[in-house]
Amino acid sequence: MSEILRPTVLAAALVLALHAPGWAADAAPASTNPALEAQVMAIATELRCLVCQNQTIADSHAELAVDLRREIRGMLEKGQSQREILDFMTQRYGDFVLYRPPVKSTTFLLWGGPALLLLGGVGALVMVLRRRQKLGAEAFDPDTPDTPDEQEAVSR
Repeated sequence: MSEILRPTVLAAALVLALHAPGWAADAAPASTNPALEAQVMAIATELRCLVCQNQTIADSHAELAVDLRREIRGMLEKGQSQREILDFMTQRYGDFVLYRPPVKSTTFLLWGGPALLLLGGVGALVMVLRRRQKLGAEAFDPDTPDTPDEQEAVSR
């Protein structure tokens, strides 16, 4: 890197590093009512962050998660119940927003998929073990001499 370009790049990196905290999402203002905040966090742990997808909105710092927590707080202040809030979020974003979606036809693979994969793996293992038992141990012995057909195939 040239001697003129190096200080410019370092200065730009320093400026960006110093301004990075200013780009962070502002936290939703905490309520002065601890019981309300506990309700907000309880509901937020039931909802998936649509940006992060592997975190609840209680754990996520994404801008959407902050907005959803703020919206939950507002709905609770208006007197809506947890069930009403979860129903509203499900209507708006679909079952995917629920961290534990209900078992129904559209989510069956989500809940039953791991069990089906486990059963398939056990079934494959049983088939391999039965086949191995049927062929006998000598079929898997590495010291068994090659048959003439095998020797011919290797020599090609």
